[in-house]
Parts: sequence; C-alpha cells; structure tokens
Amino acid sequence: MITPEPPAPAAAPHLQNPAAFRQALEQYRMNPEAQAVLDQTRLVLLTGPSSSGRNTIINRLLQLQKDDYYFVVSDTTRPPRINDGALEQNGVAYWFRSEVDMLADIKNGDFLEAELIHGQQVSGISIRELQKAHDMQRIAIADVDLGGVESIIGVKPDTIIIMVLPPDFDTWQARLRGRGTLLPEEHRRRLETAAKIFAAPKERDYFKIVVNDNLEHAVEQVDQLAHGQDLDPNQQQVAKRVAEQLLSGTRAVL
Repeated sequence: MITPEPPAPAAAPHLQNPAAFRQALEQYRMNPEAQAVLDQTRLVLLTGPSSSGRNTIINRLLQLQKDDYYFVVSDTTRPPRINDGALEQNGVAYWFRSEVDMLADIKNGDFLEAELIHGQQVSGISIRELQKAHDMQRIAIADVDLGGVESIIGVKPDTIIIMVLPPDFDTWQARLRGRGTLLPEEHRRRLETAAKIFAAPKERDYFKIVVNDNLEHAVEQVDQLAHGQDLDPNQQQVAKRVAEQLLSGTRAVL
C-alpha cells in the first residue's frame, strides 16, 4: 500500500496594499454615529494566543445561553480557509471582505477596531455588528487580537476584556500544531505574538484571566464575568502565574 504524501503547507496570504491600510489605521477615528451605538452596547471581548480556545468557549456559551449573547462576526481581508474539511462560510467565522471595501469602511470610521495581523491580513469589528447586538438587547461577545484591545478600551472603558490562556506551554504547542501544518516562519510569528499576549496582564490591569484547562469551567467563568460578576482574586493570582510561565516557555524557544 502506498501512503500518499501530506499536502504541502499553504502559503500565507498577503495584502495587496499594506501601506494604505497602515496609514488608514494610524489615522483611524470612529465616526460619531458609530460611537453612539458603541456607548449603548454591552461588550465582552476574549483575547489570547492562537489555539487558546476562545472560539470554542464562545460557541459553547451561544449553545447554552443563546438568548443572552450575540456573537460579533469580525470582518477580514483574508480568504476563507478549509477547517475540518469544509470551506469557511461568509458570516459564520468572519465576513470576508475585499481590500477595497474594507479600506473604505476604515476610512469612514465604521469600525470599533481594526488591526494588521501578522503583516498578512486586516481584521476588525464593524459597528454594524454591534448595532445588531444592541437592537436584540443582547451582550455582544467576540474574540479580538491583543493589538485591538487598547484601542477598544480607549473608546469604551467599560468593555469586559477576558484573556483566555492554555494551561501550560506544552499543551498549547500541541493544540497549535494540531490545527494543521504551519510554515516555520508562521509558527515563529505566532510565538512572537503570543509573547506579547502573555506579558500583557503584568503591564495592564484591566484583563480578567481565564485558564482554559477545563472547557466547562472556562465557559462558566466567562459567563460570570460577562454578567458583571468578578472572579476569585486568589484564582486570578494563579492565572497570572500561568501567564508568566507561558511567557518564559515562549521566550525560551524564540
């Protein structure tokens, strides 16, 4: 029996006009109508490294309490990927936008935040999604990259920012590699991004940390925070030590 060779890793997508996006993002200002929508919407954002389980937690929350939450689908310039043998669908994981249309909306101030990620794509949260959550009187919940967190806090200080972490470095690496074949340079970029994430709780005090060592417990903690209840301070101290250990492990391989 001949064993087929595994497929070669796909090349990472690249922006056609990165300079225009960098300029638009550096000069970005939300328009007044968008700010008014934002001010009236309860917002919960999950951040963390790739493969920390942010989307899994959100999906579980939506299954358990679908009438409480509205999942905010981010816009992105990257093309759909194959996940679990199926092509990503528009409006489910992301709204897949052309560079021209997304750049125009950024210039018009129609985003809560947008970010150039890994130097390859631009992704962000459109105000039109928050308008849907507001109209349905639900908690808007989404995952966001670390670069977007500070700008969001600046325009909406009452945002609940939850950092989801894997329980340890080895478990995280196993999860990350289990998502598919990563080119060496892509894996390194993810490690570099993760190092900034793991360092963030020590630098800023607005993060609530949830260690995803047990899915149901992690979901319970996120739901608790989303409804305005705080977590055990002792538990948060343990979570901060996990972040420090992850940072140490990541720096050791960079």
